[in-house]
Amino acid sequence: MHNPGNATPDRFPAQDRFADGAQYIAGRLTKGTSGRTHTVVDPATGEDVLTYDLAGPDDVDAAVAAAQAAFPGWAGATPGERSDALHRFAAVLAERAEDFARAESLQCGKPLKLTREFDVPGTVDNAAFFAGAARHLQGQSAGEYSGDHTSYVRREPIGVVGSIAPWNYPLQMAAWKILPAIAAGNTIVLKPAEITPLTSLMFAQAATEAGIPDGVINVVSGTGREAGEHLVAHPDVAMTSFTGSTAVGKRVAEVATATVKRLHLELGGKAPFLVFDDADLDAAVHGAVAGSLINTGQDCTAATRAYVQRPLYEAFVEKTAALMDTVRVGDPFASGTDLGPLVSHVQRDRVAAFVDRARSYARVVTGGEVPQGDLKDGAYYRPTLVADAAQDSEVVQSEIFGPVLVVLPFDTDDEGIRLANDTPYGLAASAWSRDVYRANRATREIKAGCVWINDHIPIISEMPHGGYKASGFGKDMSAYSFEEYTQVKHVMFDNTAVAAKDWHRTVFGDR
Repeated sequence: MHNPGNATPDRFPAQDRFADGAQYIAGRLTKGTSGRTHTVVDPATGEDVLTYDLAGPDDVDAAVAAAQAAFPGWAGATPGERSDALHRFAAVLAERAEDFARAESLQCGKPLKLTREFDVPGTVDNAAFFAGAARHLQGQSAGEYSGDHTSYVRREPIGVVGSIAPWNYPLQMAAWKILPAIAAGNTIVLKPAEITPLTSLMFAQAATEAGIPDGVINVVSGTGREAGEHLVAHPDVAMTSFTGSTAVGKRVAEVATATVKRLHLELGGKAPFLVFDDADLDAAVHGAVAGSLINTGQDCTAATRAYVQRPLYEAFVEKTAALMDTVRVGDPFASGTDLGPLVSHVQRDRVAAFVDRARSYARVVTGGEVPQGDLKDGAYYRPTLVADAAQDSEVVQSEIFGPVLVVLPFDTDDEGIRLANDTPYGLAASAWSRDVYRANRATREIKAGCVWINDHIPIISEMPHGGYKASGFGKDMSAYSFEEYTQVKHVMFDNTAVAAKDWHRTVFGDR
């Protein structure tokens, strides 16, 4: 089970890369001014990676001012000019792929093969998509809807966007926040999680290298309570985009309301994995293991609640537990590793506490342990399968954010869909069936922003990502994301030069 393999000694020289500071404002690295520091820790070893000066309100103010100064020129660039810059940006990201992969693995604990094959290529593809999409951002021409008037719609950038990204996918979340915003002509200040700032800073540096003007992309590395709240409350920030927990999202919405900001929230998830009795059992088992353990389960779209129709239930539990036991937990930089540590010991202990409490009311089939031996210093936790919990129990209803899958039986199709919808969340879901009518019903009736059929977890740049219910609102990726980062203006022309007089006469009479 536990196979640290041959660790690569050269992980990532973060201390050398960010000696000038971990704030990126107006095209250069600077030190934070809060008077406090934070240390990035390698979750695989517990060793310090980088100690940096945290951003304070003054740094946020400087970053917003830089974004404001850059906005007129960037918003005034043609779609073709912004597209060309984004194509160059995608090329620089591709050239730096190995650096990005190593930095992301180091700060998050992701297996290097995952960052090489998923996180970094997905980010490059996202940049390439928005490079093309920038040229298709358009308003709508219209005809004479009102007598002798011609109308059309302009789609305009909003201004300075303040974005807050989470720690589970720092590089991809930076891309999802930044790329549609700047493709639409906005400028941005991004606050990454203070525990994982490395690749967000590298992303901004790559943009500068690609020729994107100074101030278009700024990064402030600070805490949510200090830098984050100040960014959301800032009167010169026109929009807030936040990805994180539902509880923090409510606070972000509360602060943003005071200045009536545009708001985009991508919040928590508790994705159901619905297996009907005609499903391909082996395919569903493999999908459940992959879908629940991706990024060590630290994914708001991860499969967390498997509902299995009763004829397949016991076989599903047995086969899933057996497959989980083959997953190799180890050093993220080792070639044989399937599953790395959680992002921190704090997160590991939080996950373990959920499972320990569940022992009193459910069956822990496999896992539920902190590995020892070579892995004892890291934030590791074994892949865990919990069965027979009640629908209203904590382990079913709450977002655990770790390598834990809960399995429950259901009898009828109606019951399965009802249970799938029976949490506050609605970000993603999957349904497994060979019956097209069953599958189509699931896509209609499951309340989630994405429903996969006979698969779980794949995402593509061309399609939107976003939730229902307590999972938030608004879309990342795809052309739909431009709806978040633009505002629509109606323009109307009087074609006769006398219509205003006629309108005046209708309302006020002859005078």
